Amino acid sequence: MAQEQPLQDPVAAATAAAAPPSEEELSSIEARQVKLQKPLPASIISPEKLEYAQGVIAKDKAIKPFWVNKYKNEAAKNWDRFYKRNETRFYKDRHWIEREFSIFSSSSTAAEGEEETKINCLEIGCGVGNFIFPVLDLNKRLFMYACDFAPHAIELVKQHEDYPQGRCSAFVCDLTKDPLTDTIPAGSLDIVSSIFVLSAIPAEKLEAAVRNIKEVMKPGGMICFRDYAVYDAAQVKFSSNPGRMLDTNLYVRQDGTMSHFFSVEQMTELFEREGFRVEECGYVHRETINRAMDLSLDRRFLQAKFIKL
Repeated sequence: MAQEQPLQDPVAAATAAAAPPSEEELSSIEARQVKLQKPLPASIISPEKLEYAQGVIAKDKAIKPFWVNKYKNEAAKNWDRFYKRNETRFYKDRHWIEREFSIFSSSSTAAEGEEETKINCLEIGCGVGNFIFPVLDLNKRLFMYACDFAPHAIELVKQHEDYPQGRCSAFVCDLTKDPLTDTIPAGSLDIVSSIFVLSAIPAEKLEAAVRNIKEVMKPGGMICFRDYAVYDAAQVKFSSNPGRMLDTNLYVRQDGTMSHFFSVEQMTELFEREGFRVEECGYVHRETINRAMDLSLDRRFLQAKFIKL
């Protein structure tokens, strides 16, 4: 059946795409980035659009177990290939962080003459530093640990012109199996940022990842979370092209990297079970307009703050 056909083997796909992007391809990449983001007029997807999304996704079926296991087992390898191929060109710096998570702002509570308290943070799945360096520039009190399971991404972080300032420590780590305490003192972090990261992890490994993060956080420490949400336009697109579903709400891209789409209920249950209080957890809706391609898409993300008890 059509939906049972696997994607091209990621090794072959990576080899075919190994050449650096041309100027024309780079322009296309830029065109795919968000040209305009604004809140939708309503706080929820319209009933008609939601019904359509549910119908498309319900008809999709997972590919054969052999391919499911292959993509899950090769997740780190495929992300490393992604960064080798795209270097620092794919993602834009995330200057919207202060707007969404004011905890990273530069406000200070120190009295005049007192030394400002250092804030210890961790960026999981840091990529090439699109979050790290804008935030460090925003708040001089921050010290940022940064980890990713793609070695090439960490190399690029360390090559950044601001890295030698001594306010960032980047290291390779697979959150699902490598203890963060090998690098970060237990119970030492004030803030952990998880921005479009846990979606790259299969559901059966999420508990291990959250427990790992919890070990290095202080009681009262906060996880700032933002990721893909169920019924997002990207999920509908995946299900419209059978052969990409690995599991419920989990899909594989053409390059072998994975994308999970979360619900409020799923994330609330996961973090409460692992010893966190949910301070806030809800859907964020955006209309993404791609002027170059004359497209308008309803994007749906999940944004939350979790406090370690």
